[in-house]
Amino acid sequence: MLLRCKARLPPPPPPLLLLLLGPLGPFSPGALAGPVQAEDPAELDFSTERPVHQVSPAFLSFTIDASLATDPRFLTILGSPKLRTLARGLSPAYLRFGGTKTDFLIFDPQKEPTFEERSYWQSQVKQDICKSGSIPSDVEKRLQMEWPFQEKLLLQEQYQKKFKNSTYSKPNSFRKKAGIFIDGLQLGKDFVKLHKLLGKTSFKTANLYGPDIGQPRGKTVPMLRSFLKAGGKVIDSVTWHHYYLNGRIATKEDFLNPDVLDTFTSTVQKIFQVVEETSPHKKVWLGETSSAYGGGAPLLSNTFAAGFMWLDKLGLSARMGIEVVMRQVLFGAGNYHLVDENFEPLPDYWLSLLFKKLVGTNVFTASVKGPDRSKLRVYLHCTNVNHPRYKEGDLTLYALNLHNVTKRLQLPYHLFDKQVDKYLLQPLGPDELLSKSVQLNGQTLKMVDDHTLPALTEKSLRPGSSLGLPAFSYGFFVIRNAKVPACI
Repeated sequence: MLLRCKARLPPPPPPLLLLLLGPLGPFSPGALAGPVQAEDPAELDFSTERPVHQVSPAFLSFTIDASLATDPRFLTILGSPKLRTLARGLSPAYLRFGGTKTDFLIFDPQKEPTFEERSYWQSQVKQDICKSGSIPSDVEKRLQMEWPFQEKLLLQEQYQKKFKNSTYSKPNSFRKKAGIFIDGLQLGKDFVKLHKLLGKTSFKTANLYGPDIGQPRGKTVPMLRSFLKAGGKVIDSVTWHHYYLNGRIATKEDFLNPDVLDTFTSTVQKIFQVVEETSPHKKVWLGETSSAYGGGAPLLSNTFAAGFMWLDKLGLSARMGIEVVMRQVLFGAGNYHLVDENFEPLPDYWLSLLFKKLVGTNVFTASVKGPDRSKLRVYLHCTNVNHPRYKEGDLTLYALNLHNVTKRLQLPYHLFDKQVDKYLLQPLGPDELLSKSVQLNGQTLKMVDDHTLPALTEKSLRPGSSLGLPAFSYGFFVIRNAKVPACI
């Protein structure tokens, strides 16, 4: 039963009483919630006196999986104007053609080209790309003389199934793939012999990389050690592969777990330990890498969520001294591609493009003060001076927020009054973290046409502003006019 009370309300308490009771109100169980106070920004600590490492201008590189070569449309695919535009955006870069399939590919010069291959080559001739006529006679004669010799030397033992003068993708797993075991010592000797063979050809100035082993666990570590002892002197860089997870069982929570991201650090340390023990100061490349092995994780490795692993791996690799990181793959092969089967760029492509445009080669240390280190991850480089908007002395900070709330970063005091350009990436649409589309500072990123990439437009912040990172987002902040001597 509802009763209406007509009694007069008591007069309001005197001002002094309100003053005493007011601050207690929000803490009483029945009180109305007051305004939420903004969390203090997390302070950043930079060390920019000297770079801790210098990476290659082609630090972020990519791969094409050899399995794509079995597609009759292979050459037509690689000839796509749209795919070439996307690849050009990631230059300078190395392109690695590899993967398990390369261990079983044999070039047959007598085999007739497919209809697609013949059509492609005819189209290239008609386009007259090089603006020249036929191949100069001296070049053609040289090719005719040298290729049979090279083919015989490099492929003879493959035909004989001895596999002693070939390079392999993940030789540590070759027993599983082909039923043949190759130990590191033998592989090292094979590289020495291959190096000598190449020295007798027009490829004598070519670089040699290996052994392309998997992650340093089990028998992989002794294989790498014995390989480097036997053949380390003839390779230009040590190459290895890394994946965080098994793509068949990986979850979204795994992709956002800082503990998973942290496993990369100890893995890199193991590789460097072996390299320094056997081939001191030899450069190290990550010759193949992505989020999850087995072709990636469906509905994860090709979404915005994968960017946390990718950007963090780039940051840790640079900070720890890996000179080149090759992303598996640019196109084709599973779910971890940068460009999908319709030649549409995915979130990790746009992230890679921004990295290329904004991040320079000199690497510094940066950290978050306080308890947010694992879920609020930051990395610092000189800015890429090839960007027309920036100049020598500028800094590029890139950061990931794995918290489910907005976090803010505060620049060190000596940079507090500098102007900052923000490049914030967030997912687009109802799929949120599982979206395959991305926004840059609120604007959807998409190609203008098959030959034109969109402008990557910054958002300028007022000097003294904190750097905001919404929940589960990542981005880049260019600190202008920083005048860092190590970047000049």
